[in-house]
Amino acid sequence: MDRYGYLYVFMVLLIVTGAVRAAEPRAPLELLGRTVEAGESLKFSVIEDDSFEASYLDAPLWVAHGNRSGPKLCITAAIHGDEINGVEIARRVFAATDPDRLSGTLIVLPAINADGFRTGRRYLSDRRDLNRAFPGKANGSIAAIIANAVFNKVIVNCDALVDLHTASFHRANLPQIRVDTTHQPSFELARHFGVGIIIDGRGPSGSLRREAVDAGVPAIIYEAGEPLRFQEQEIARGERGVVNIMEFLGMISGIQEEIPLSQVFKRSSWVRVPPGQGGFFFPEAELGTKVTLGARLGYVVDPLTDTRYEIDAPVSGQIIGMAVPQVVLSGYALFHVGQSMVESDQDD
Repeated sequence: MDRYGYLYVFMVLLIVTGAVRAAEPRAPLELLGRTVEAGESLKFSVIEDDSFEASYLDAPLWVAHGNRSGPKLCITAAIHGDEINGVEIARRVFAATDPDRLSGTLIVLPAINADGFRTGRRYLSDRRDLNRAFPGKANGSIAAIIANAVFNKVIVNCDALVDLHTASFHRANLPQIRVDTTHQPSFELARHFGVGIIIDGRGPSGSLRREAVDAGVPAIIYEAGEPLRFQEQEIARGERGVVNIMEFLGMISGIQEEIPLSQVFKRSSWVRVPPGQGGFFFPEAELGTKVTLGARLGYVVDPLTDTRYEIDAPVSGQIIGMAVPQVVLSGYALFHVGQSMVESDQDD
């Protein structure tokens, strides 16, 4: 056999070897002591225990391990137990994910603060804010224990994170993405989510998003709607955004909808009740309204004196969050106004 014959045989062997490797099954995923086979979905708890405290620690975890190689995407919700829109977004995304057709792995924690979600409480049973407890520690409070298990056993093993939230007590948020725009991988996630409104910022120390980025995991927050309510429009928009991210990462096939021009707000400020002007709050502006300096936003009525206090915009910008009508006191945050809008039209 001449050298060309040997070359032909060598090339055939390479092709056959490559085909055999391509046909080899994908390795299973080992996570929290569980084995998830390729093409399989499993549901279990982050911390499995039969002690008295177990019911305060039993955050559910769902895994879809795709048949094809790809990134690990983590979806988290209900770090604050009263923010329930995100729980339904996470459920819908997971229910619609077919591991047989998935490239990579989808890891969903639909209710990290499971006890708060069941009871309608924002904070944990130890009265701590879980979103200030990351990365946590194994020998701390309930908040620290949950944060440690979630962060150090799950999040740090992911390639991207989408954290789902709503506004806090008696407030509503315009659908928006919060992200550290200086971290380019995270900013790309924010753009491809497709909401169009991006709020710049690292997030507070101890928050899941900030700690994830510091650990090398690109991360964003989707904020939309009010707490303690399922809001179909915000849920559907959030589900579409997560699917956009999965398509962007190459986890699922599909034609992503055109990404809207991103409006990036570099700073924001709250309009608060002036000292001594508490009472019944009635907004006149709406979420998403673009306002100019001095524009009328709403008013507060003192029910004992019938005095009416006008609430005007101290800056120009867009309303990205606001309080619902309610009784308010001095210093209460009424309107969240995004400022310094920058349009981003970077190519994909």
